[in-house]
Amino acid sequence: MNVLENYKKIINSIRNISSNASLIVACKNQTMDSIKILLDYGHVHFAENRVQEAKIKWSNFNAKNIQLHFIGGLQSNKAEQAFQIFNYIHSLDTEKLAKTFSNLEAASKKKINYFVQVNIGDEYQKNGINISEVSNFVNYCIKDLKLNILGLMCLPPVSQNPESYFLKLKQLNISNKLKELSMGMSNDFETAVKCGSTFVRVGSAIFK
Repeated sequence: MNVLENYKKIINSIRNISSNASLIVACKNQTMDSIKILLDYGHVHFAENRVQEAKIKWSNFNAKNIQLHFIGGLQSNKAEQAFQIFNYIHSLDTEKLAKTFSNLEAASKKKINYFVQVNIGDEYQKNGINISEVSNFVNYCIKDLKLNILGLMCLPPVSQNPESYFLKLKQLNISNKLKELSMGMSNDFETAVKCGSTFVRVGSAIFK
């Protein structure tokens, strides 16, 4: 496993397509020994999809420039822990969760960044706001709850070509006047960047 070599290949692939896309290294099930290779190289954006795993791995790590992203499904009872650990939440998808984060921000000096997860393929088994409800939810989060909504996030259907779903999310993003897009993983990040993604979430292609 040559983590740094894999990382450099992915960075180069992204940069060959766009100068506006950032790589988030997804660290699910990885040890800090593996992650430290990229920390030492100077990478700053890392992601976890389990709050408890992130707490164990990152709670004693004190690098001010590191940006931690939460990219998994999040229940409101885990929101307070997530709020303490992460700088970005990519899976905001319910009014209850949004209210919880708004209350946490109001009770502290900390502000974090959010992506609204959209169920872009209308799949019953996946989390995310329905496409028809996106505009109302985004407006509610920004205007009523004062949350810093950067953009939209999606997980396209696994068995289908993701391009049409990425383009659909891009149009939703534009119509809601949002600037960032969180889409693309190890198997489709190049397609996502071509479709306008500004944050891709890649793990297995790096730690293989």
